[in-house]
Amino acid sequence: MTDPRITQLATNLINDAVRLQAGENILIETTDTPDELSTELVKAVEKVGGNAFVHNYNSRVRRQVLLSASEAQMKLSADLALAEMKRMQAYIAIRGADNAMENCDVSDEKMLMYRKITKETLDYRVNKTKWCVLRWPNPSMAQGAKMSTEAFEDFYFKACLADYPKMARAAQNLIDLMNKTDKVRLVANDTDITFSIKGIPAVPCCGNMNIPDGEVYTAPVNGSINGVIHYNTPTLYEGKHFSGVRLVFKEGKIVEATCDSGDNAQLNAIFDTDEGARRVGEFAIGFNPFVNAPMCDILFDEKIAGSIHFTPGMCYEDAYNGNQSAIHWDLVLIMRPEYGGGEIWFDDKLIRKDGLFVVDELKCLNPDQLGL
Repeated sequence: MTDPRITQLATNLINDAVRLQAGENILIETTDTPDELSTELVKAVEKVGGNAFVHNYNSRVRRQVLLSASEAQMKLSADLALAEMKRMQAYIAIRGADNAMENCDVSDEKMLMYRKITKETLDYRVNKTKWCVLRWPNPSMAQGAKMSTEAFEDFYFKACLADYPKMARAAQNLIDLMNKTDKVRLVANDTDITFSIKGIPAVPCCGNMNIPDGEVYTAPVNGSINGVIHYNTPTLYEGKHFSGVRLVFKEGKIVEATCDSGDNAQLNAIFDTDEGARRVGEFAIGFNPFVNAPMCDILFDEKIAGSIHFTPGMCYEDAYNGNQSAIHWDLVLIMRPEYGGGEIWFDDKLIRKDGLFVVDELKCLNPDQLGL
């Protein structure tokens, strides 16, 4: 018997996250996942009169393809993927990642080639389809979260099935405030950075593009960033592990990149992917009340209550600052007291301290109001 939480998640994804309509095509891609969610998604697509197209992948096989593929093969694969994506109105990706480090021994050169060749397909999917990306709970993820498999599954469904309509209503005041803000200042341990968000829209993510969800994002004005940010959340990028990433900005560009743990050469290779990789395409404030600790999985970590993420690479069209890149790396800074604390200032006014909103109209986004 299928877990009813899976059925509910599939229904929410089709009806709420991508809002699939009768006659629309949706591409569903899975990696290292059991069949239950894919099956329930296809059923949910059928109920609304849509057309489901499904690709099931295995991360070990995909690694071998990456290792073996020539540039010509990658280009042909990308052409085929783009042609298919252009026939889709919606897209869902479910990634289980039995081993999050599976691609760690794929060379930097091969990964750079892959990023550049697949960028057009990614751009089309992000900007031209209704999309949602999520993980699938498994023992590997439970281990990363330092939880038992059963406890992690319970956490996963609680976070993914949060009351997103309530969250969306609560986020509106933050959206309104961000849309009126010019100067942002972030202060934390070894972090003091300023930038402008003037004129760039604030966009809510409350149950649509990622599951679990819970953030409002915008982008810094290109060229406005100055200062240093020292992220305190470990991160993986294409199978490579980094912790304590520290970036120094001058007039909007990363002029120094180091890490407390990881390979500095590999870190800088990522930021040297292209010109836009050393500039920032997103600034976001996270507030999912059920996601509280890092688990080295960006889709969860960027939603941590009391966190921000400040993202080198590509911007989104709906919060456009002109930055283009083949990378988009959501690096996370948690500002709650147990992680060293921190402050967010909008136009010289303190709006969040140590992970809690202190402005009356924003207190509805604090964990005690959103679901705990």
